[in-house]
Amino acid sequence: MPNDRTISLQGRFAGLTIALVALAPLLVGMALHPSADGHGTHTQLGMPACGWVIAFNKPCPTCGMTTAFTHAAHGRFIAALTDQPMGALLAVVSAAVFWAGVHTAVTGCRLDRLVRTVLAPRTLWIAAALAAGAWGYKLLTW
Repeated sequence: MPNDRTISLQGRFAGLTIALVALAPLLVGMALHPSADGHGTHTQLGMPACGWVIAFNKPCPTCGMTTAFTHAAHGRFIAALTDQPMGALLAVVSAAVFWAGVHTAVTGCRLDRLVRTVLAPRTLWIAAALAAGAWGYKLLTW
């Protein structure tokens, strides 16, 4: 009989689904080869070159994210950080969310308090500031 710290089979399935969604960009990163330019890896997925780069010759706010995920998926965290710090952080967060989802699916342990803490406004503002800082870094190193 479940207690207030465990979840139902449906909740376990949700944990597994979250784990798989978080794993997807890392698996895609494993299949790609990071661009030596520090951006543009997404074109290997059949996507067009970044319109922002074409129009302004400046990086867009997400410039280098796919390249950073690809480096991180290959275990090259320093390269991921130097290409796009926010992308490197998001790759690590994706890996953590994957393992948390697996933990929930296997054990039935509730993680809702942790999720509420992570999604609190203060945390989201910090994440936004980090993203802006990473874009600034990308502009400086362009």
